[in-house]
Amino acid sequence: MSYEGWILLTASLVGLSCGLVGALLILRRMAMMADAISHTVLLGIVIAYLVTRELSGVHMLIGAAAAGLLTAVLVQWLHARGVRQEASIGIVFTTLFAIGVILIATKVGNAHLDVQHALMGEITFIPWETTPVPGLGEIPEAVLVLLTVLTVVAALILALYKEWKITSFDPALAAALGIPVTFLHYLFMTMISVTAVAAFDAVGAIMVIAMLITPAAAAYLWTDRLSVMLILSGLFGVASAFAGYGIAWLLDTSISGSMAFATGLLFLASFLFSPRHGLAARRLRARAAVGRSEG
Repeated sequence: MSYEGWILLTASLVGLSCGLVGALLILRRMAMMADAISHTVLLGIVIAYLVTRELSGVHMLIGAAAAGLLTAVLVQWLHARGVRQEASIGIVFTTLFAIGVILIATKVGNAHLDVQHALMGEITFIPWETTPVPGLGEIPEAVLVLLTVLTVVAALILALYKEWKITSFDPALAAALGIPVTFLHYLFMTMISVTAVAAFDAVGAIMVIAMLITPAAAAYLWTDRLSVMLILSGLFGVASAFAGYGIAWLLDTSISGSMAFATGLLFLASFLFSPRHGLAARRLRARAAVGRSEG
């Protein structure tokens, strides 16, 4: 595959995996948790590096997942003690992210791990960092990790589809039916954490946030069915990756930043033109209603 092909494949895998978990995030009204976890995983990554002195490996996923779970636990703990949820999220994620930044500045030294890298990623370097895979030859490490994460996330969503659906729309009913709501909540936080860190090194925190929230928010405007929303969210993530790469090529600018910008353009188009909830469709229905009433 060509250099550009690997970049597009990497970004598309990010869009697919983030789109799937992002759809559930939007339905659960937890969009700000995506922002929080995509930043606080930095602390888990830094601590994993300080312990192992290795910048790649499964320990990075473990550290990031632990940081994501810590974020969810602390937010829930503060909220249970009277702090509003949005305030809890802001307090926890800024504090943990700041600790990660301080550790990078004081402890990491000359390793290829810095705040700019954390925010914007290094997707242009992805094709050069390869690993051998039987039957496939040399492929980028990020592609292998993202494929693995996407497979696991998709399998969990399919296997627990009914449970995700009920807990997303009516957690009280789910608890009454005996569904382990708390377990599913923390499993979902783990899925977000692992998805975020899998994309973190390649595309940075900004694109992770954009891919987790914006394609799913756009898909929400097109359908009222969860299954369709999941598919659309993933497809919108892929479309944003391709459109963003085109924008970056035309303007000679940041690829990750352009892909994040493309998610915003896609949401704007959905907000204006989606047939059910789009602004244009609502105005047309309002005009038709006025016409009928006048007739």
